[in-house]
This record gives sequence, C-alpha cells and structure tokens, in this order.
Amino acid sequence: MRKILLLFTTLIITSLFSLVSGQNKDKAIFRESKPGFYQNNILRDDREVMERLNPAKPSKSFAVDLSTAALPNKVDLYKNKQWHNPPVSQGNTSTCWSFSTTSFLESEAYRINKIQVKLSEMYTVYWEYVEKARRYVQERGNSLFDEGSEANAVTRIWKKYGIVPYEAYTGLLDGRKYHNHAVMAEEMKNYLQSVKATNSWDEEAVLATIRSILNHYMGVPPEEVTVNGKKYTPLQYLREVIKINPDDYVDILSYTQEPFYKKVIYDVPDNWWLNADYYNVPLDVFISTLKSVVRKGYTVSIGGDVSEPGFDRVTQCAVIPDFDIPSAYINDDARQMRFSNRTTTDDHGMHLVGYLEKDGKDWYLVKDSGSGSRNNDPNAKEFGYYFFSEDYVKLKMMDFMVHRVAVKELIEKF
Repeated sequence: MRKILLLFTTLIITSLFSLVSGQNKDKAIFRESKPGFYQNNILRDDREVMERLNPAKPSKSFAVDLSTAALPNKVDLYKNKQWHNPPVSQGNTSTCWSFSTTSFLESEAYRINKIQVKLSEMYTVYWEYVEKARRYVQERGNSLFDEGSEANAVTRIWKKYGIVPYEAYTGLLDGRKYHNHAVMAEEMKNYLQSVKATNSWDEEAVLATIRSILNHYMGVPPEEVTVNGKKYTPLQYLREVIKINPDDYVDILSYTQEPFYKKVIYDVPDNWWLNADYYNVPLDVFISTLKSVVRKGYTVSIGGDVSEPGFDRVTQCAVIPDFDIPSAYINDDARQMRFSNRTTTDDHGMHLVGYLEKDGKDWYLVKDSGSGSRNNDPNAKEFGYYFFSEDYVKLKMMDFMVHRVAVKELIEKF
C-alpha cells in the first residue's frame, strides 16, 4: 500500500512538473546590438556629440526570439484604428511625454471637431523647462530638473500657455532635421547647480537665464500665430481653433502601493511636480477599461516600461515570454513586484491608436516617437509603430490618459 501511495505521489509530481515545463515554449537568444536609426540618422547632425559620447562597441542583449512567431505586426491588419498624424521622431531628447500626448490630443481634436492639425511638441517642452526651473527655485534645489515628464504635463502647460501649430514653432534651428537637447539640458542643469551653490534664488533672474538658453538652442516661442488670416494668442488658438479643454483629460493608473478607487500620486521621477490626480484602479479594471475605450473609438496616451526581453525591436512587437511569467499568472501583485523592485520603470510614453483581436486577446497599434521603432524600412507603413500584446500592456504599461467622458462611470466611483 505504501509503495502504491509513493508511486501515485510520484506520478502526480511528475505530471505537474511536465505541465509547468510545457508552458515554457518561448525561446530566448542573445542578440548583438547594431547601429540603428539613432546612430545613423539622429546623431548624423551631431558628429561632435557622437564623438564625445564615445559609443561603446556592439554588445549583446538577452531577448525573446520571435523569428518564427505568427505576429500581427502589419499596420494594415489593424482595421480598428483612429485618425492620427504620421509618426515623428523625438530625436536625441527625452521628450516622449510631449510627442505622445501631443499626438493623442491631435487625434482628440479630430475626434471632437473633425480638424486635422499638426501641433508643436517643442512649444510645450519649452514652457515645461521654464516651469521646472521655477519649481527648482521655489524648492531651493530640491526638485528634479531633467528632460522627462508625464502626459498630464502637456495638459497642464496647455492650460497655462496655450499651444501653437507645428509650423509656428518647430524648435529646430539652422536647418537641423532632428532635435538634440543633450548640450542644452546639460547647460541648464549646470547653471541651476551654480544657483544652488551660491544661494542665488532670484526667480525672475533664474527664469530669464533659463529662457535665454532655451531661446539659443530652440528659438523664441511665438506670442501670437496667424491662422486663416486671423491672429490668435496661443491660448486663443487652443480655445477657438483646437477647442480642446485640458481639464477634460484624466489619467488611469494601476498599482497596489496606493489605495484603489482613490486619486493618488504616481511615484516616479518624471512626475517631478508630484501630481496626485491619478485614478488608481485594480489591474482587471485597468485592462477592461482600456479595452472598452478603444472599442468606443478613443485613443489614449500610454506610458510604461519598454526595456524588457519581450520588447523586440526586430519584429516591433512587445510580448511577455513565458520564461518571464506565464500569462495566467499576471496579476496585481506580479505587476507591483516589478514596479517595486524597479524592473518596471516609467521609461516611455506612446500613443495607442488602434487594436485588433487575435486568439481571444487584444493587440494594440502603438505610434512611437523613439528611435527603436525606426530600425526598419523608412518607406514601410510600420516605420514608427509598435505592436503591443495585451499581456505586455497588462504587466508593463502603468498608466494611460483618456477623455473623461470615455471613463465617466469609472471616475464616478471616486
């Protein structure tokens, strides 16, 4: 009897082991990093910067092997996509937050008012630098001054400074094709460090110096624009032409370190002004809400982590391989553990513009301003896009911005 029981137990353990082992069907490879769009195009205008950065020799990275996978990585497959401007490059800057959210609000202007317009990302970036410097002075140097920010920085800046068309303020001088803020940001940070070291907290003087640096590298932002023969201030242009109300947009977040169904702070460095207006919900609600709003015809500005083995810049697909975590095990705690141990970070902001259903799950068409989505044929429709699996969004995308009407019933619970 004891032998029979032992044999039965062994069979159960073996079966369970085989079941778990059978889940591990995804394969990994070590892929050599080769020069891509960033090195060959963006840095082409910056030979001196490239030499100073002294790029390292090609290295290898651990990545999923999707070479034989059947992937929905063609734009034409996404029949459920909304109007948006073609992808544009953020160059050598950490301003994805502005590019992604500006693109999102351009789509909103079309959805609401049926106007197709290209707006200036760098107008918003300019004034965001000014506001960062202002807070740096007010906090006596205890506030982050860097290139990054969050989606709701765009609506905050628009509410105060308005917005202008792209052609009115490109932020590019001297015939440059791509933005490069490396030297400019370093100069501003060095100046602010000197302000702190000398205790020279004259806000008006500091902001005047910061603006002079910005003007030198980006140009002076316009105080008025002419559209169809009529002059507008940037605020008038926002209200009368674009007709977007910045207060109409909300950010949906999901992590367990703050209470659910409360407006909370998003605890990341790029939330440098400590905004606490994020609507925090459980993961299942986060995902079901996203699935719902895209089916209603909305797009979203979405942000999270893009530095994973399952984030494949060859196929331009983002997946969660089962050697990371099986799909069935992705839950609130798995998501929070990665955020808490910093394997999920607030890397990048993008514009989710469409979806399709495949094998019972969603895939999302994501417009991108970073260089990783551009290591393919520049004439291909896929140039400047990624394709995110539902599991990737579920585990690694932390928040998204959407019009409040799309989530009216959800935010009423707050």
